[in-house]
Amino acid sequence: MSNTDSNKSKRGTVTPFNIKVLGAPRQRLGDLYHRFLRVSWAQALSVMVLVFLSINVVFAAVYAAVGGIEHARPGSYVDAFFFSVQTMATVGYGDMHPATFAANCVMVSEAMVSLLVTALVTGLMFAKFSVSNARIVFTREVAIHPMDEVPTLTFRLGNARGNQIVEAQLRVVMMRTEKTKEGVVFYRMYDLLRRRERSQAFTRSWTALHAIDDKSPLFGATPESLVRDEIELIVSVTGIDDTSMQQVHARHTYDASQILFGARHVDILLEQANGDVVLDLTRFQDLQPTDPTPTFPYPPA
Repeated sequence: MSNTDSNKSKRGTVTPFNIKVLGAPRQRLGDLYHRFLRVSWAQALSVMVLVFLSINVVFAAVYAAVGGIEHARPGSYVDAFFFSVQTMATVGYGDMHPATFAANCVMVSEAMVSLLVTALVTGLMFAKFSVSNARIVFTREVAIHPMDEVPTLTFRLGNARGNQIVEAQLRVVMMRTEKTKEGVVFYRMYDLLRRRERSQAFTRSWTALHAIDDKSPLFGATPESLVRDEIELIVSVTGIDDTSMQQVHARHTYDASQILFGARHVDILLEQANGDVVLDLTRFQDLQPTDPTPTFPYPPA
């Protein structure tokens, strides 16, 4: 699949699909670094704890086998484990210490492993802390309703952090199943947005608009045709976080079942009598029905 136009995304928002890849090269050890940065903090900390305990379990078994730990009970694996933890953590209470040549050799080996593991964990934790992620909220549905007597596709996105995303750029790609004149099934991509693709400072709310005119790839679409053509809308946002000054991004996917005809998202910007403007995020996902005009929807092409 070298042509990006033919890569059909099957990971929807409501009903995700798993893509089984055949013939892909095996992941290298270096890919573990990127996988670590993608996992949650709970998973990352669990991995660190598991690695720490696993190393101590191995060295405790070696200490128990060679012996030579002063004040440790002979053959006690528990005492050997506690001594290993003290050595790796450089606690050094002094109650137990290596008293033989073999035990000192094992202690030196563990100290070297401890230095390497500590440096590795410190680097991984710093790298994970350095990753700046956006907290972008998308509406659950895309609404199609008349705007100035033209069918318009709309959805909302909001910045949940309350900071600013500078020079934010919004892209919406529609993926549709088509068949070429040769009878080959092809998953084609179309760019939808033609106006207001950028925002100098994306703060709280942003409404994306796409007029479904005769130049739109959605011209003549119906709820039935969206399902038949396996329509998907892939939304991506990129920009610069004004706090960390790093580039952030977010991505969301809508399938045909999440595209609603004859509805619009309610207004969340309310002007008060004193001139103040209130942004009501509690109604961010709310929809209201609309009356289609005689030109809405367009008759099927």
